[in-house]
Amino acid sequence: MPRRTSEIQRNFVMPATFYTPPKMPSTSLIDVLLSSATDAGCRDNSRLRLALENASEKRQPLVDAALDANVMDEDRFLETLAGRLHMAFATNGSDDAAEGLHNRFPAKLALRHRIYPTHISGLEVTLLTYDPFNLDARQAVGHELRKKVHWQIASRHRILEALHQGYGVGAENFEELLEGRDASTEPDDLAQEVNVLDEADEEATVMNFVNQIFREALKERATDIHVEPLEKDLRIRYRVDGKLLEVPVPPNMRLLQSSLVSRLKIMAHLDIAERRLPQDGRINLELDGEPIDVRVATIPSVNGESVALRLLTRQKFDMSRIGMDEETEDKVRKLLKSPNGIILVTGPTGSGKSTTLYTFLKELNTKDRRIVTIEDPVENKLDGVVQIAVKPEIDLTFAAGLRSILRGDPNVIMVGEMRDHETVEIAIRGALTGHLVFSTLHTNDAVGGISRLLDMGIEPFMISSSVRAIQAQRLVRTLCPHCKQPTHYEDSFLRSVNFPMEWKGGLCKPVGCRSCRNTGFMGRMAIMEICMMTEKMQELINNRATISEFRAQAAADGMATMRHYGFRKAWEGRTTLDEVLTVTAASE
Repeated sequence: MPRRTSEIQRNFVMPATFYTPPKMPSTSLIDVLLSSATDAGCRDNSRLRLALENASEKRQPLVDAALDANVMDEDRFLETLAGRLHMAFATNGSDDAAEGLHNRFPAKLALRHRIYPTHISGLEVTLLTYDPFNLDARQAVGHELRKKVHWQIASRHRILEALHQGYGVGAENFEELLEGRDASTEPDDLAQEVNVLDEADEEATVMNFVNQIFREALKERATDIHVEPLEKDLRIRYRVDGKLLEVPVPPNMRLLQSSLVSRLKIMAHLDIAERRLPQDGRINLELDGEPIDVRVATIPSVNGESVALRLLTRQKFDMSRIGMDEETEDKVRKLLKSPNGIILVTGPTGSGKSTTLYTFLKELNTKDRRIVTIEDPVENKLDGVVQIAVKPEIDLTFAAGLRSILRGDPNVIMVGEMRDHETVEIAIRGALTGHLVFSTLHTNDAVGGISRLLDMGIEPFMISSSVRAIQAQRLVRTLCPHCKQPTHYEDSFLRSVNFPMEWKGGLCKPVGCRSCRNTGFMGRMAIMEICMMTEKMQELINNRATISEFRAQAAADGMATMRHYGFRKAWEGRTTLDEVLTVTAASE
């Protein structure tokens, strides 16, 4: 081995407390990384060299640049690098760290330099790193700990996951905020001591902590954040792909309860002194260049105020994102060409109704159309569309707003939800006078929308002459394309749920990998059914037929049920059979 490489080996295995390695020329480090990558089976050496040279010019970490180039297996590369430097490679990553060990190692040090402790004693400490050339980390550890340090190399993804699980979201800011505070102090006693308005530096620290929570939620693809006070702790949960996931948080998180809630209320322009009544607000912020709208709802509980945050990122509404098959998309596009009438989208809360309606509006949003919406609240802003938010406190209701909209010469109208008889009647009147109207209803299936309108006291002839179609939908989680595997179900079970037997060979199951954070799923898609208002269906409505007769006619008209639509998606390997059966249970 060349002398230059052996010098690097000798320098980087010395304990940081007793020896600080000199700053080596970046070219020698690049050579070491390139040779290690070659031995690890690098797929594109030229691309890797370019990434390393660019990082060197910008004074960025070379190991990060090598891993980000994505031209080799991370574990194999770091294990090869460890062998070249005569350092131990921790095959178990952070799994062998003792319980609570992170509490004895400063969060600021671990998170800032991306190192993780696996052993701490009176005189020695063992630390994991994925970047053995990080001189700042070695110097900081040496000055902070004054112990003999044993460095080991581990995979980056394992270290980052260990830091997330061990220290929790925002741990660095949390530790900074609570320096010198008594961990035994109750949250109520800290209401005055830990107040975001007391000092500028403390306010900035709490703000950084809140921003970190938002960043982590966006990284996890969360749609909601729930801050929930428990009896002796504060819990933070994210809703990802429709499922609630508890987020690791720093110990003694309850000490931040008052500060965190107050900071969120200030950002949402709410009354921080009012803790007895629910409040609603909105936050507009920009994180890492991305604008985000956040709907805020506070709820008083016996343990303190709970805060629910709905994250509304700027989405690109496109028909392809909904996940329609070709036949359904053709049917929808024909409906969107209707000059007038009502098109309803039904489903429970959180079934993607608003996203579907926004997508329809985006398709119709041209210079020769005037589109006006009335919503509660306005979830996403569409350029070129006049959007009105309902304000009951000043009597701006759906019905009142809809009357005004009809006087404003619109071509297309969207009503956020048809909640009452008056709103439905005005919408029908608008449809009968030449407007295309979109709205939502809360029903289990498409045919149920007809019964819902009849139950609201709407005359049958008004429904049959104004409604063009009713679409029902649900959201199912989509399988991670990186780890899904074929699976087998017993024929008896498949027959019991009426699954087409010719499709059973395409079913897959979730496994879990690094890409999907071991959930087996990545994102969601809609499954749907569309009940068209045919002449025979209109006759049944006018005769006040039963719901079973409506369903039989919809099937005769060629409507594929939501469950059958989901079965096709499961056969295509895009979701699981269990997901489809779960979300369509109420509609069958």
